[in-house]
Parts: sequence; structure tokens; C-alpha cells
Amino acid sequence: MKSQTLVKVLGVFLLAVIAPLVLLAVGQTRTTNRLPQAKNRPASANTDDYKISGPYTHNNLAVFLIHGKDKLAGKTFLTLQEALKQRKVIVYETKNVNELAIENLSRYEEVYVQSGDIVKGGQQDRMLGVDLVVPPRSGKISIAAFCVEQGRWQKRGNEESTHFSSSTERVATRELKIAANKTKSQGEVWSKVAEAQSKLSANVGMRVNNTASDSSFQLTLENRQVRETADAYVRALAHIADKHADVLGYAFAINGKINSADVYAANALFRKLWPSLLKASAVEAITELQKNQKFDPVSRNEVGAFLDDAEAGAATEKDVTKRIQMITRESKVNILLETRDRSASGPWLHRSYIKK
Repeated sequence: MKSQTLVKVLGVFLLAVIAPLVLLAVGQTRTTNRLPQAKNRPASANTDDYKISGPYTHNNLAVFLIHGKDKLAGKTFLTLQEALKQRKVIVYETKNVNELAIENLSRYEEVYVQSGDIVKGGQQDRMLGVDLVVPPRSGKISIAAFCVEQGRWQKRGNEESTHFSSSTERVATRELKIAANKTKSQGEVWSKVAEAQSKLSANVGMRVNNTASDSSFQLTLENRQVRETADAYVRALAHIADKHADVLGYAFAINGKINSADVYAANALFRKLWPSLLKASAVEAITELQKNQKFDPVSRNEVGAFLDDAEAGAATEKDVTKRIQMITRESKVNILLETRDRSASGPWLHRSYIKK
């Protein structure tokens, strides 16, 4: 009898001690689960999503490939270059320096436009200021732009003044990207174009400004000496992604310093854009060329840390269209521009990382 009483007493004692502890633990677990996540923060860190290979180097340019899971399997886009060449899209001059209009004429194909693409012609050459997906039979859609040719405001040669004939080049230099995407200053864009032209002239051994339009960055990129010098970089590095079906993007360093990175939701989209991306990186490497200088190599871990830091930055949102949203993240030293397509299954379409 005494033993039964003792057991009951012990049972009551244990229940009194353990029950509050269990409730406390459950309460703590629920509180943890309710902690808010950063708005639009990627679900996992960069190092969980990507594998980085490289560096692959030529002169002062080091390229890293970024591997990951394809988020848009089976979905394809025409690039702006392809669509203009096939006459499936028209980019219209609006006579507003910082705004153009674009129309997709095709019946079925979507057109992917990337911030930094240069369109040639019109009243002035422009660089497009945002990423955009233009649906089939879109009608005219406004798109932000920056002039990369100061002074001209008339037809040039045999080009059309009412629309733009081609898009074969991208803006080169980190400073130009920052001017267009962070400060959004037309004056700063012109200043950085002139600075790039001056550096290119010094490093290729001839004046690269074209007499047809002295300030045109497009015509500078068409300069024979610039093309030949950039082609040496392209020939050395163009093949590096050929054997990898999981490459989604790349990062690059110039003179031993991380510069930028671009990552896409699909391997097919990256492969279409790779030639123009690599050429732009090559042109920037030529711009910053320091002959006979040696640099400490950048490591894959440093590239991963660069991507992670940019992704952790404070976020702001902007609707480009009803379909396309731009998320800008900025840390003390890096910027991430993330393009989201609300109609796609993946969380993002393109990420552009820029070292300040």
C-alpha cells in the first residue's frame, strides 16, 4: 500500500516537472516556425543551389561557370538579336531619349530582352534599361532605355530613324551597368561611355571613336582593332561551356578582382546569350588591361561569397510590366538585379550580380 502511494506521488511530481518543459519546447518550436523570412529572399543560399567551376583564363580575364538545375525545362525564347534578324520584332524610336517601344510580331514565340542590350539606329543608339519578356502579338510596349551615343539626333547614313535595325552588342564595363541600374543617370552613362572609349583607344593602340558618330559606343565596339583584340579572348574561352548541359551562367574577374556575374533560369537561354556576354566581358578586360602585370587568382570560394553577399542585401521591388518584376538587392559592396516572370514556374528568370 505504501509502495502504491509512493508511485502515485512520484508520478504527480514528474508530471508537474516535465509537462511545463514539454509545453515550453513546443511553444519555442512554434515561435521559431513563425519567424518571418526576408521578403523575396531565395529559399536557399547560393552555395546550396550552384556549383562553380573554373577559373578559365585568358590574359587578364578569368571566367567561372555556374552550374545548377534548369528551372524552365522545355521553355524557349527568341533573343532580341534573333528576333530583329528574323524581323519578328520591331524596336521603335519614340523621340524620348530614355524610352523606346517594342512590338513582337510573331504568332507564337516570346522574345527575351536583356538589360544592357544595345539597339543600333533610330535618332541615337540606345542600351535597353530593363529585362523584358515580350509576348507574341504584343502590340507596342514601352521599355526604358539609355542613350549610348551623345549628340546625334537624326538619321545616320542608310539607317532608319523611326526604328532600330539590329542588336548585336552589349554594354561593357561594370561602371556603365551601375550608372544604368543604380544611379539611373543619363549623364553618368555618357561619361562612362567616353571613359571606356578613351581606355580602349589607349589599350588597342589606335583611336576607336568612329567619324560617323564620335560618341557612339556601338560603333566603337564595331572598330576593327577592338573586334580583333576581343576575338582573341572569345576564341580562347567560348568553348568552355560546350560539354556542360547544366551551366546556367558565369562570373568573371578582371585583373584579379571579381567584376560581375549573370545567371539564368535555363541552360538554353544562357547558351543563346553566351557569345554576346563573353564578348562584353572581353571588351571590359581590354578596357582595364594592365600590360605585364601579374595578379593573384580569384578562387571559387570568393565567387560563391560574392554571390551570397549580393543575395543577402536589402531588397526593393519594381513592376516593369504586369508580368515582369524587378527585385534589386544591395549590400555594402554588391548589387543583385533579379528579374521575375510571374507567368513562369520558377522564382526568377535572370540574376545579374555586380561588384560596386
